[in-house]
Amino acid sequence: MALPHKLASFSSLNSPFTRNPHYSPPRRHLVSFSASPFTEKHSRERYQRDQWVYDDRQTMSFPPPCDSGSVREEDIALQLPELKKLLEVLREKRESEGKCSGGECVPGNVFLVGTGPGDPELLTLKAVRVIKSADLLLYDRLVSNDVLDLVAPQAKFLYVGKTAGYHSRTQEEIHELLLSFAEAGATVVRLKGGDPLVFGRGGEEMDFLQQQGIQVKVIPGITAASGIAAELGIPLTHRGIANSVRFLTGHSRKGGSDPLFVSENAADSDSTLVVYMGLSTFPSLAQKLMLHGLSPQTPAAAIERGTTLQQRIVFAELKDLSEKIASAQLVSPTLIIIGKVVELSPFWPTSSIEEPCLMQT
Repeated sequence: MALPHKLASFSSLNSPFTRNPHYSPPRRHLVSFSASPFTEKHSRERYQRDQWVYDDRQTMSFPPPCDSGSVREEDIALQLPELKKLLEVLREKRESEGKCSGGECVPGNVFLVGTGPGDPELLTLKAVRVIKSADLLLYDRLVSNDVLDLVAPQAKFLYVGKTAGYHSRTQEEIHELLLSFAEAGATVVRLKGGDPLVFGRGGEEMDFLQQQGIQVKVIPGITAASGIAAELGIPLTHRGIANSVRFLTGHSRKGGSDPLFVSENAADSDSTLVVYMGLSTFPSLAQKLMLHGLSPQTPAAAIERGTTLQQRIVFAELKDLSEKIASAQLVSPTLIIIGKVVELSPFWPTSSIEEPCLMQT
């Protein structure tokens, strides 16, 4: 199938628009937490970064009036002409290099790159090298702005982030974007927060592309559980306290308030639980864990925007954490760590009778 036709297929153009709580850790500074270190769905930074993909004669109104499907469809429609132009430029470049024959080009490579929880200093050297070599970068919401600042000036950005109630691209559309540009011979870098194979759907993208004959290389990243726990001095396992660690998704596939099924095995006092994407479903999850036998007094922490300058932390016992999260008005992304190891953090309140605390660090 011709590449422009593939682009038309994924564009979905159905719209009319063809211990001491006062101690602060090093490197973090007290800042306003209203500014996000990530690319929010309709932020000015997103449209400035992706400006190349919008024709100068056609620009979206800013900010978009709502999160309706028509906004998404208009956005994709505006991007389509420039995406097609870039495909043609890449194809012509490969032809001039003698890497195309009979209308088919030698495929480029796709790199799935984990960018860690937000702090650019947690990137691997290999990730930095690959990011600087990209022709096109498809990036998610939770790739921090500081990481994106490392991208070479000649590279093209394309936002494909998702947030509750708004997906700039469906997963199938992301698959087709990766395939189309790889078939044109581009070096395509798919940037994902954390590690691409831990709750990042990187496995689905890798499987799809490999079935199409595209070589995929995975550059691991520091997953949020490891990076944020280390930032707070929480050992995810500790001899005599926690002999295992379990990663859970609190995300409900149907978008409801209940998390995915929680087995009795998850309520293990000798294990550490780390909950990704669990902010909205945590009240239900906490109740289920306690129902299955986990002590209400189990130490726990919720960390908003961990490892970034906007990091905020709530410490509390399991029974109180939901209330304290709501009181502090934490927002996504927030990671939740539950287990006796949380009490080993130097930032855990020193007295068991202290009020659960909120830290801005």
